[in-house]
Amino acid sequence: MPLAEADLKVRKPGFVLKTAGALIAEIDALIGDADPKAAASRTAVLTHMRGTLAQARAGAEAELLDTGKGTRCAQSLSAAEDEIIRAVHLFATTRVYPMTNPSGAETIALAAVGGYGRGTLAPGSDIDLLFILPYKQTPWGEQVTEYILYMLWDLGQKVGHAVRSVDECIRMARSDMTVRTATLEARYLTGEKTLFDQLVHRFETEIMPKTGPEFIAAKMAERDERHKQMGNTRYVVEPNIKDGKGGLRDLNTLFWIGKYFYRVKTAHELIDKGVFDPAEYRLFQRAEDFLWAVRCNLHFLTGRADEKLTFDVQPELARRMGYAERLGMLGVERFMKRYFLVAKDVGDLTRIFCTSLEIAHAKDMDLVGRVLAPFRRGQVRIKGESDFVVDSGRLNIANPDVFEKDPVNLVRLFLVAGRQELHLHPDAVKAVRRSLHLIDNAVRGDAKANAAFLTILTAPQYVERILRAMNESGVLGKFVPDFGKIVALMQFNMYHHYTVDEHLIRAVGVMAEIANGGLRDELPLTHELLPQLNDTRLLYVALFLHDIAKGRPEDHSIAGARISRKLCPRFGLSPAETETVAWLVEHHLLMSQIAQARDLQDPETAKAFADVVQSPQRLALLMILTACDIRAVGPGVWTGWKGSLLRALYFATEPLLSGGHSQVSQSDRVEDARKALREALASWPPADIEAYIARHYDHYWLRAEPELQVEHARMIRHADMAGEAFAGSIRVKAFESITEVSFYLPDHPRLLSIIAGACTMQDASIIGAQIFSTRDGRAIDTFRLRRAFTSDEDEKVRATRIIDTVKQLLQGKRQILIDLGKESRHNKRLKPFFLPAEVMVSNNLSEKFTVIEISGLDRMGLLHQLTREISDLNLTIGSAHIGTYGEKAVDVFYVTDLTGQKIMNKARQKKIHDTLMRVLSPQREERAQKVVNG
Repeated sequence: MPLAEADLKVRKPGFVLKTAGALIAEIDALIGDADPKAAASRTAVLTHMRGTLAQARAGAEAELLDTGKGTRCAQSLSAAEDEIIRAVHLFATTRVYPMTNPSGAETIALAAVGGYGRGTLAPGSDIDLLFILPYKQTPWGEQVTEYILYMLWDLGQKVGHAVRSVDECIRMARSDMTVRTATLEARYLTGEKTLFDQLVHRFETEIMPKTGPEFIAAKMAERDERHKQMGNTRYVVEPNIKDGKGGLRDLNTLFWIGKYFYRVKTAHELIDKGVFDPAEYRLFQRAEDFLWAVRCNLHFLTGRADEKLTFDVQPELARRMGYAERLGMLGVERFMKRYFLVAKDVGDLTRIFCTSLEIAHAKDMDLVGRVLAPFRRGQVRIKGESDFVVDSGRLNIANPDVFEKDPVNLVRLFLVAGRQELHLHPDAVKAVRRSLHLIDNAVRGDAKANAAFLTILTAPQYVERILRAMNESGVLGKFVPDFGKIVALMQFNMYHHYTVDEHLIRAVGVMAEIANGGLRDELPLTHELLPQLNDTRLLYVALFLHDIAKGRPEDHSIAGARISRKLCPRFGLSPAETETVAWLVEHHLLMSQIAQARDLQDPETAKAFADVVQSPQRLALLMILTACDIRAVGPGVWTGWKGSLLRALYFATEPLLSGGHSQVSQSDRVEDARKALREALASWPPADIEAYIARHYDHYWLRAEPELQVEHARMIRHADMAGEAFAGSIRVKAFESITEVSFYLPDHPRLLSIIAGACTMQDASIIGAQIFSTRDGRAIDTFRLRRAFTSDEDEKVRATRIIDTVKQLLQGKRQILIDLGKESRHNKRLKPFFLPAEVMVSNNLSEKFTVIEISGLDRMGLLHQLTREISDLNLTIGSAHIGTYGEKAVDVFYVTDLTGQKIMNKARQKKIHDTLMRVLSPQREERAQKVVNG
């Protein structure tokens, strides 16, 4: 980390630093004999400084692109800013407001604070300045301060500043942790050096000596809160380079604490303090340099202080930093993999640093920790373990040669940590990292090592924590090299929220949570099925392996099954168990795809699915695996809606596999749903309840989730009692980041198209839809919209506008533009993505319907345009299954012709295919805007 007081190293040509003295000489030549206070002189100074700043930035950017050195770029920008501020201060104090015989009060010092105080600056960063006064502000000091600030503001700088005396700085540092941190990082720029030295001396003697634990605790609490706000994982696919977990702020926190507690001036001095060894310090430098390179490139690319690596900037950022496509991986995926590996390194360094502090008793322990602290100091033997000990409440190695003597201990260490409910001692972590080379093919093939790993993998009490610790330490990727290939691997799409390795660990964690009795309300069927399974171990293994072949050119499900057949015998599974795991991995997407994209009431759907599954045991395993997989994709991806679809598919298929001896028949499930609704509507007259229930077909009770059924019932009753033919209702689901809008109205051939158009007119992105018909010819359609506002009230306002728009479209009061949604923000966010468009027209998936399956890049207005074309093709939609997976839209329509027959004519099938392909791949040339009726 750059030293606050360090001089910048000599650089290659590219960035040229112009000193304050040189700038003043150039300014003097520019204004000549003119009055320095004159407006023309100030304009000349401002113009020259603006040119100097632009030249410095251009030089720093050119050097960054040439060398890739991020820390050097940040130092160069900081150095250029230093000289400009010094020049402006010098011009203000010697030309504009000169003092021939200044008093003691007429002095001022300027110090850089914040990130600028560390001697590094990103192109879009704020300039944080501290104006230090001797004891009070004077008219001269006020004039100088204002001149400097207005000059910097007019240069377009974002300046944060404080004007304080030394006494005020010390007093505020005592009570305000932000001021204390800023003062800790203060770096002298220009002015009266004795004022700055006085501040530093008083801070180091009056504030720092007795407040170390307090400062450290506050910084760690700040870090934890920041991580919580950012999602508490470093593996989100749109990370925040500055404040995210594993970002620059984490490195800053280490330096703050190191400077405060260990009294170091540079990060290098932490080696002498025994916190880092030389290899770890080099890791620190490389991580910092890469993060600064990313941040500076990001600011230069966007022209502003963006800190989030959003999908739309990632590809260009990858190109700027030299990452090209290779071995089946996009350049952007290679770049992001490098980012996540660096974030992991930052996490490793943070862990080593923080546990070193904890062992040194710098951090305040919790109450229990303080009570037990006297008993935790020193080493305590573990019964039955000669190689490991409990050291200060953490698991440590008993001897330095524990891993050399028996490399299997590199796996056993984590098994003991899990069983003993212990975290690893920093010395043990360092020893593990230094011993990774010992994990060779002999260790990978060792029966004891694999038995220990299988025990970890199938232990619900600690599996997620220990797998993550093994991954962070590097052991997991070395012991299972196929897993090592997907460590820090991101998939460049909007569906997956985490890197592949993090997703797999989270999926195993969901299974463990279920086994520990959790998620009963969210996943009721999994809890019913779990006791029926012969061996739940297979689920843990399958979840650990299901995406292990991601990032390869071939289908990851097929390749994953092949890897499973190789690894499972090594882990100790029998041939039959191995084949079951391999089958689960190969078909892990099947149940989700069918549940969300097929008509579950069509007998052909369950029959085709049953032909693949073949046994009740596999069906139960696949059901649980699918639920765990979806829940581990990211927050809000699992919904009650998806759960109800999976359950419907399970219950439709299970009788076919069990010879009709299902524990719960379909009619039982329909009756259970009706009973639950009767209980929810207990305040209604019984006759009204029965009349309402009779209006629905059986498939409604199987596909609509219970809460939605209640919502529909209340909406329809309110409309019927008011004599209204049209009604709408709204459900805002904050946790899932969606808003559900339901409609009750007379059925209409273009109804789906009209509602989809209304959603697009209100800039609402559709991520799912369910359509139902009642026995009396009414339609009940529910659309799930991506949340757009932070406030629930704003979501309700937008949903209300959509309902009103649908009503106006049906009444002919409004019309839909054909290029609807073209300029939406959502479509602009999808620009970096490319997906091949596919349209499949099949008569083999249903006895009664022709099935049209459409997939391609999602966009605002797509569903409206697809359904409008289907109507124009004189097709009747029997059921629609609308799904969005990040940037990918998968829409399936069960259709007939206007006489209720399948589309058997080949020429007509081709016309359907070609028409819908044109919707998915619109012509680039601008089409004349025209109006069509809904």
